[in-house]
This record gives sequence, C-alpha cells and structure tokens, in this order.
Amino acid sequence: MSGPIPEAWAPHLRSVLRVVAGFLFIAHGTQKLFGVPATGPRDPIELFSLVGVAGVLETFGGLLLLLGLFTRPVAFILSGQMAVAYFLRHQPQGFWPILNRGELAALYCFLFLYFAAVGGGPWSVDARRRRTR
Repeated sequence: MSGPIPEAWAPHLRSVLRVVAGFLFIAHGTQKLFGVPATGPRDPIELFSLVGVAGVLETFGGLLLLLGLFTRPVAFILSGQMAVAYFLRHQPQGFWPILNRGELAALYCFLFLYFAAVGGGPWSVDARRRRTR
C-alpha cells in the first residue's frame, strides 16, 4: 500500500466516477428536455435546436455512461459537445472559466476525454461484455 487508498482500487474508483458523472450529466439533459429538475417555468425547447440536441446527448449519453455501455465513443462525443458548449456559450463572455461560468463545461470536457481514453472501468456493461466473449 503506497497511500491511503490502495492502487488496486483505482479501476473501481474510475467506475464510481463514471457512474456519478453520468448521473449528474443526465440531470442537465432532463432539465433541458423535460424541465426536470425544475428551475421554474420555461417554454418548451425545439428538439432540433442546439439546446434540444444538447439535451438529447446529455440525457441519453449520460445514461450510456452511467451504465458503462459504449463508454469510449460516447465519452468522446460528449467531450466534443462540452468543448462546443464552452466555446459557443461561455468563452465569448471572457477568458477565465470561473468568470464566464464555463468551468463545469470545461471540467466535463476533460473528464469525458479521460473516459474516452481509459474506458469505463471494471464495473461497466462494456467490461461485462468483454468478460463473456
């Protein structure tokens, strides 16, 4: 043991991080698509608008990440979505993410890029499918 958390736990903690990130990302999508969780009354969104497509990607991509199904390609797509969100919505408001309110988009972008590179960990549908082959 080299620290407070054994290195053998790292793959499992990666799975936990993936599940938590997927769950939190779903909430962004359902808020856009269905107004749940509600932040107040709002007009319905156009499904084929940028916000509508983002809501679909966040809801269903988040669900796939939560399950760990097709983790690498889904995470890569969601990383790109977050980069686009950052540069279209936040970066025009200023350089610093903390000031332009883009820190969450930037963090999700790099978190998803990480999952695209390393996969979803041992507690995932992807890992289960690999074991049964």
